[in-house]
Amino acid sequence: MAMTHNNQKKIAVINDISGFGRCSITVAMPIISVMGLQCCPVPTSIFSNHTGYPHYFFDDYTAKMPEYIKNWKKLNLEFEGIYSGFLGSREQIDIVWDFIRDFKTERTTVIVDPIMGDHGKAYTTYTEDMCREMKRLAECADILTPNLTEACILTDTLYSDRHWTMKELTAMAEAIRKTGPEKIVITGIPQGDFVANLVYEAGEEPRILRSHRVGKERAGTGDVFSSIIAADAVNGVPFARSVKKAGSFIKKCILRSEELEIPRQDGVCFEEYLMTLK
Repeated sequence: MAMTHNNQKKIAVINDISGFGRCSITVAMPIISVMGLQCCPVPTSIFSNHTGYPHYFFDDYTAKMPEYIKNWKKLNLEFEGIYSGFLGSREQIDIVWDFIRDFKTERTTVIVDPIMGDHGKAYTTYTEDMCREMKRLAECADILTPNLTEACILTDTLYSDRHWTMKELTAMAEAIRKTGPEKIVITGIPQGDFVANLVYEAGEEPRILRSHRVGKERAGTGDVFSSIIAADAVNGVPFARSVKKAGSFIKKCILRSEELEIPRQDGVCFEEYLMTLK
């Protein structure tokens, strides 16, 4: 085998770095690494701690991203996975779109977590223009991991916190599928004492995977979820099995975090259970 940078499987992770608070790249790196893949971060910004805390340091990395990425091109790097998370501006979405165009090969799986909102509302940074651009980026994905709010935004569906039927959820997933992604999981669907994920794959029957709701909502659980999905996709794990594994892992970590009385902003204590993902 010839010596090359590309003999080991790699995932490029495009997201911010938060020094404290267990989210974004800080979560993705240990999870993807323990699952046997090299995690290569592309930072969109640097935070001392995420914005859920009363104060934080922030450094926007947008202007530096093109030069950063250009040096990867010079190294002729290739990736089995490209995974994007929260993006703070239209310019960052454009950079990610270009990154996918330039680095995607036949063996690359693109995972987009279209982080735009929650609880029926778009985040304040997400204007109509930004939502439109995120829809364009979502079309490039092989796997898309929207929560219920984001699925509604992507399909121009009116959000409600009522009980969603399988037919309604499947219709949204099918609408997203028609734009490009082969696999979609709509996460965080409330069903009374349960929380559900809809698993949709082209050519397969849609499935609802439910688990008992435990503890309180915590920062970074979406990043934990999507990091597991991304690593499993590159490792060839069946999609539904991966979604079930990610949900079970997060539930276990939430219970441990409650046990240790960890503040909600600090995310989930996943470190003790990392080795179970191998």
